[in-house]
Amino acid sequence: MDELLIDASEATSLAVRALMNSGVREVHARTQAEFLVEAELRGRASHGLLRLPRLIERIRNGVADPVTTGRGQWRGQAFLQVDGERGLGPVVAYSALDQICDRARQTGVAMAAISNSNHLGMLALYAESVARQGQVLFALTTSEALVHPWGGRKAMLGTNPVAIGVPAQPRPFVLDMATSLISMGQVHDYANRGQPLEPGWALDSNGDPTLDAAAARQGSISPFGGPKGYALGLGFEVMVAALTASALGTDVTGTLDSETVCNKGDIFIVIEPAAKSSVGSVSAYLEALRASSSADPARPVNVPGDRAHAMRERSLASGVSIAPAIWDSIREYAGVRARS
Repeated sequence: MDELLIDASEATSLAVRALMNSGVREVHARTQAEFLVEAELRGRASHGLLRLPRLIERIRNGVADPVTTGRGQWRGQAFLQVDGERGLGPVVAYSALDQICDRARQTGVAMAAISNSNHLGMLALYAESVARQGQVLFALTTSEALVHPWGGRKAMLGTNPVAIGVPAQPRPFVLDMATSLISMGQVHDYANRGQPLEPGWALDSNGDPTLDAAAARQGSISPFGGPKGYALGLGFEVMVAALTASALGTDVTGTLDSETVCNKGDIFIVIEPAAKSSVGSVSAYLEALRASSSADPARPVNVPGDRAHAMRERSLASGVSIAPAIWDSIREYAGVRARS
């Protein structure tokens, strides 16, 4: 069946309604819904509305708390230890970020180490939010074991994304990348759409290369950049686990299912820039990169975030593309009569 094109405001309203029907306060439902729709707008369906039915199931199964914003305790002036109390990932994260952004204005740097919280969603949105208010963000999170080690055949590491946000004009510099070639959410999205994977992206449950997204869901995905990407992902995983007292490797649960408590960890580090004048030099450097000669005249040089921004502008005009089964599920949770 063809994809549906849904206006972003309609998608947000319906997602808010579905979450409120599951006990989420309106302000928090809007935070979570806007996060999912923003991912759709930027072409990251793997972190978009396909996650909403599972999140609602997690709430109804008691492994996600629809009310809490988490509970933080300062360990010294600049280190906030947060128990997410099984709260919604973006709700807990923004509560922590509000505290450390304010503290960083006094101390120069502040960090939040979050455990016992649910899936964060697209890290770029946190990076952009912090950078727009004039601060730098470095963010890390871990996931269930989905990535095979370099040279291995079994999933033993998380996708372990990293995000960086730096103030710039006309918009912040935002890097958001996993240490895997793709995300498992992307594999699920390809499976939902019946699309084949690219060669080298994934292994099946036997540890053999596969282009079948459904088979890859039971297998593992590849680290980016060969041994260097594997090493970087491993470094992030052990650092996050050490700072948040969260689980490692195959012991991590709760980012892809509806029944188990989420026990991954999240790190946010906010830094106050040394001088506001750096915005000008960073902006000029990024523009110089964009203006530099490209190997293919039909494909100009971009910096991280450019394609997502362009996709967002197009999607705002045309609507977001959503699989009919996902949209019908959201409508059902929202209490809206099924499409005829």
